[in-house]
Amino acid sequence: MATLRIESPVDEATVRSLRAGDRVYITGVIYTARDAAHQRIAAAMQRGEPPPFDIRGQTIYYTGPAPAKPGRPIGAAGPTTSGRMDSYSPLLIAAGLKVMIGKGARSPAVREAMQRYGAVYLAAIGGAGALISTSISKAEVIAYQELGTEAVRRLEVEDFPATVINDVYGADLYQQARIQYRRQV
Repeated sequence: MATLRIESPVDEATVRSLRAGDRVYITGVIYTARDAAHQRIAAAMQRGEPPPFDIRGQTIYYTGPAPAKPGRPIGAAGPTTSGRMDSYSPLLIAAGLKVMIGKGARSPAVREAMQRYGAVYLAAIGGAGALISTSISKAEVIAYQELGTEAVRRLEVEDFPATVINDVYGADLYQQARIQYRRQV
C-alpha cells in the first residue's frame, strides 16, 4: 500500500496505478452529486442530452455539504453512502467517470463497470466532514440548484484525503480486511 498524490481530472495511467489500500491525496477539481442529482444526470444521458459537466476523467464525491460558515467556501462535507448511487454509476463510468468517493461497499454491477471501463472507488472518512472541508478551497453550484445540498457543485481541492477501496483490477479493500480480520481472531 502506497501513499500517492493525484491530480483531478484523472487520466487512465493514474487510475491504473492505484491499488486497493492506497492512500491518496487529490488536488484539482472534483464534483459533488448525490441521489437526486445522479437520477437527473442519468435521465439526461439516457435522453441523449449532455450531463451538466464533462464526465470524462472526472471525480465525483458523494456528499451533501452543510452551509458554509462566514469566510469558508463550504461547510462540513462528509461522505454519504455510495450504494445509493449504484443504480446510476455504471452509466456514468461507461461515459468516462474515473473516480468516485463516498463511504460503504459498492454493488457487483458497479465493481464490474470499474474493471471494464477503468475507474476506481475511494472512501473518505465518515464523520470527518468538518476536517475534509478544510481541503476544499472553492465551491460553486453548477447544476440543479433547486436540490439544495444535493445540487451539483464544482469543488477545487488540495490534498483531499481518501483511500482506494476498489481498483480496476477487481481488488476490494473491504473484502481483504474481512479476510485479514478472520485470520487474526
